[in-house]
Formats: sequence, C-alpha cells, structure tokens
Amino acid sequence: MHSPWAVELIQLLREQDVHVTVCAPSYQGLRDHGIHGIPVARFRYAPAAWETLTHDSGAPNKIRQNPLYLLLLPGYLLAGIWRVWRLCRRRNWDAVHVHWPIPQGLLALIGCRRGTRIVSTFYGADLALARKSSALIALLRKIVSRSDAVTAISRHTGQTLTDLSGVEPAIIPYGIDMAPKSADAPDRTTELFEALTVGRLIERKGQAVLVKAMAQIAARRDDVHLTIVGEGQERPRLESLIDRLGLGHCVRLAGRVSDEELEQAYARCDLFVLPAIVDSAGDTEGLGMVLLEAMRYEKPVIASDIGGITDIVTDAETGLLVPPSDVDALANAIERLLDDRDLAERLGRQGRQINARRFAWDQIVAAYLYLYGPDNREGAQRAAAS
Repeated sequence: MHSPWAVELIQLLREQDVHVTVCAPSYQGLRDHGIHGIPVARFRYAPAAWETLTHDSGAPNKIRQNPLYLLLLPGYLLAGIWRVWRLCRRRNWDAVHVHWPIPQGLLALIGCRRGTRIVSTFYGADLALARKSSALIALLRKIVSRSDAVTAISRHTGQTLTDLSGVEPAIIPYGIDMAPKSADAPDRTTELFEALTVGRLIERKGQAVLVKAMAQIAARRDDVHLTIVGEGQERPRLESLIDRLGLGHCVRLAGRVSDEELEQAYARCDLFVLPAIVDSAGDTEGLGMVLLEAMRYEKPVIASDIGGITDIVTDAETGLLVPPSDVDALANAIERLLDDRDLAERLGRQGRQINARRFAWDQIVAAYLYLYGPDNREGAQRAAAS
C-alpha cells in the first residue's frame, strides 16, 4: 500500500466510523503490519526474494519487460484467494472494495462469502490488460456482473469500461486537499527556469518525449533546466537519450526522493509537465494525480490531451494541453509559459481554484459510503456536509 491518496481515503473513512482492513500482496517477505494505524493483511505468494511482482513499476509493466514474471501469477492468485477466504470467514464484512479488478477481482469472486457486497474500482491499466485476451474480457464481465457497484477514476477509464462490459460506472476520482500549499524552496543562484515532471519511469509517462522537447529548447536558449523525479524500468533508456542528445547540463534524473525533497521540487519549479502517451500495450494515464499535486502550489501545468488528464486540465483554462508524442508542440508550450509569466500565473491560480471542488475529499468519501451499502447512508450525508 504505497499510494498516499489511498491512505488518506481510508483515514477519512475511519472518521466516518468505517472499519477498514487492507488485503495486499507481500513484497520480499513482508508480513502483516500497519500503516498509520490501518491494518494491512499481506499474503505471501513466493519465496521472499521473488516477491517483486507488484510495487515499483507495477505488475503489467514488469510482465511486458520480462515474461518470466508470469510464473509468479498462479501463486499470487491462489495465495490472494486463500487470504481473502480466511479474512471473510473470520468476520462478516459489509463490503469488499476491489481496486484494480483485473486480476484482483478473482480474489473477491472466489474468496468472499456469498452475499458480500462488492465494489469494484477500475483505474485504466487493468482495462488495458483485459483488452489483450478474450478470456480476460470474459473475466472482466464476470467481475462487473458480480459487483454491486462499479466505479472508474476518470471519464476516459469509465468509457473504456463501458465499451468492454456494457456497464456504465460511477466516476469517482482520487481525492486531494487543494488548499494553497507552499514550501521553502532553496534560493536560486542562477536565472534558470525550472521545469519538473514526477512519476514512475515507465513508457506511458512519456518522459522520453519531454527529453526530446528539451533538446529543441536547448538549441534555442540556455535558461531552462528539467528535473525528472521518479524511478523505473525506463531509466537506462532515458540516461542513454540524455547522453546522446548532449543534455547532461540541463536535464537531471533525480530518482526517488523524500517527501520533503518532493515538496521543495514543486515549490521551486516554474512549470510542471506530464507528457503522457499511449504505450505499446495500449495503456495511458488514467487520471494524472501529479497534476493536482503541482496545482496545490499554483504551478502552471502542461499535459498531453489524452486519457483521464482531460478531467483535470482544460486547455487555456487550468493548464495547456498538447497532442501526445508531439515533441514540437510540447517544446512550444513550455516556451510559451516561460515567456508569458502572466499566463503562467493565471493558469496556476485557476488550476488550483477550479479543481479544488472537483476533487474534494468530502464528495469522494460520501460517494463511497453510499456505494458501500444502505447502512452507510447516514455517514454519507455526514461526509457530504463536512
């Protein structure tokens, strides 16, 4: 459980008197533990050194890079089903909330008691995986038909789910506190403009497109620096690209950083970029939480006109949208914001203000409480009124 938004959601649900236990796979031998007081029931599915299917770049990306990871999948599913079965025999849960239902939905279909209310939330990568196989599409439809409620994190993901299953889900995104945020950024020693992107180094994040755009910008001016925060399987490719284009002086791969360092990076940057693309597996950005994180600092954002990003960014209103994989358009958009500081400030301010209500936690908590069942209607009203 490494998603801060998920931790915050559970903490807010607990404030509405909802008891939550998380069932999740182990990572290199990790056993049951707690995160901020939230009990996490881990299931072991392989020898500790091999338990690396999840975390970091995610299972679908790892399997595409190295098909040998598929050998871990039977053990993963069997161990997960067994753990869910045991948890459901120890306690009568009012609801089981399945995240990434392909393949996690199998754990609920087989492990849950008959009559247990199931809520399934789709994110996008699970649907890209399902499209690859008629058997997985059949499984998807079975999971959707068994679910008492189905949600998706964006309109794009919701439409994809409808196309595959015929069911129209409720659209419930991530939540975030969009109150103005600031952090002490180090004093600048130069007049360089700072561009920032944050995310796992995987194909669909499109960092390679951004590096190529920086090559165009560097050929025209010498006052722009790019920091790429994150780790993942694309790092060797990006290192090679930066070296080949001679961008070592203006592009930095920062790797994984602490929360404090990340806050400083957001506070220090002049603009934020999410250059997402459709990857070789047909997957793209389901929403783009990092855009909202940057908007908390009222930073102007540039992002690809693709996937769930358009639920956050309206072109020329809450940021700038560019066609995915269009290096020229991305380079021009970056220079436009650097040269028009009034526009940059307006987009940064409006991005935070307009999205503050769209992604407010009270609405999201209330929506989930309502879907969890009739017994939670009063809690949903309390959450909506908070």
